[in-house]
Amino acid sequence: MNTSSSFSVAASPTFPIQSDVCVVGNGVIGKATALGFAQAGLSVTLLGPAVATITDPSALTQGWDARVYALNHVAHALLSSLKVWDALDASRIAAVDEMVVQGDGDTYSGLLGFDAYTARVGALAWIIENRNLNAALDSALKFTPRVRLVQGRATVLRSTSESASITLENGGTLCASLVVGADGGQSWVRNQCDIGIDYRSYGQRGVVTNFECDKPHHGVAYQWFTATEGIVALLPLPGQRVSLVWSAPEALAETLMRESPAEIAARLNVFCGEQLGLLRPVQPEQVKAFPLILIRSHAIVAPRVALVGDAAHVVHPLAGHGMNLGFADVAGLLEAVATREAHRDCGDARVLARYARGRKEDILLMQLATDSLARLFATDFAPVRMALNAGLNLIDKLPVLKRILISHALGSK
Repeated sequence: MNTSSSFSVAASPTFPIQSDVCVVGNGVIGKATALGFAQAGLSVTLLGPAVATITDPSALTQGWDARVYALNHVAHALLSSLKVWDALDASRIAAVDEMVVQGDGDTYSGLLGFDAYTARVGALAWIIENRNLNAALDSALKFTPRVRLVQGRATVLRSTSESASITLENGGTLCASLVVGADGGQSWVRNQCDIGIDYRSYGQRGVVTNFECDKPHHGVAYQWFTATEGIVALLPLPGQRVSLVWSAPEALAETLMRESPAEIAARLNVFCGEQLGLLRPVQPEQVKAFPLILIRSHAIVAPRVALVGDAAHVVHPLAGHGMNLGFADVAGLLEAVATREAHRDCGDARVLARYARGRKEDILLMQLATDSLARLFATDFAPVRMALNAGLNLIDKLPVLKRILISHALGSK
């Protein structure tokens, strides 16, 4: 096995590399997976394309990343156990103390609110920039024994009863007891295992950017469900700043991407003018967009293979839990491997079956909830929208049901 004492990089090695675990995909979920297995004492190969790393710490403070995550308590617990949470730049993290969900309609608008005090927690979630999280993971990996980063392109994945192997484009080979697919929604690992998927486009794009606001947000995350303009969410950032995640229908998304951030801000003032005042683009201005899709994998394990994150499932971002599902996958896989019997290796079929069983309910519930809400609130049929808005108001008045919803949002069972 790899016995290197520190994180090392090999650009497309031609020699065979042997490790306990090979993680394919070096995004946030892949890095967390590699870090978790290495800290558990296993040797790890992390395979991904060559990416630019942040070598200048001052780069983290230049502007605000348009891509942010709303991490829940499961993600917080995992990152804390990996010694990553305390390595984050705390000055660039905003706690969500309250969430307000609002329907539309002048006479039947629904309203639903959650707050940390009622939930008896310090925060409902934490808003963290992508680059802040990646920088902390990179730093942790740099000083973690038994991790080797390989940069290259995989071409073939083979599994036997004893091990799995990945052939690289240059002929090099990576061998491991367990291969973890953390390579996103278009997962190469999943395709190599012939795992089928159910795929559907929502006909929407997620448009993201950041704004400064005239009024303090007080740690409140706002979300508006509309019939014609999709789902608008404004998440708190440190200071008087908010991050926009607008799940916009394709035609509207095309228009938004042609507009300036100032013009987008003017649109948003219709929703948030009373709560946040006028919005102004955060400098330097950046607006990004990504397609919104649903992917249900028919399985999250195969012989010697486990899928985590978007490789295992892609959900609508309306609840902000796509990344949280991925971190829960990582935690579940680490636990299944850590609690295996002494005679089983980390890629044993029974170990992977336990991981799949343990994640089934959580994944299914989140898929059903986000898909149902996205489709129901996309309708412009007035009676349905009246019923949905009435449902929001009803839930807001039922403390027991609200506690159940908060528990699931926090990641509790």
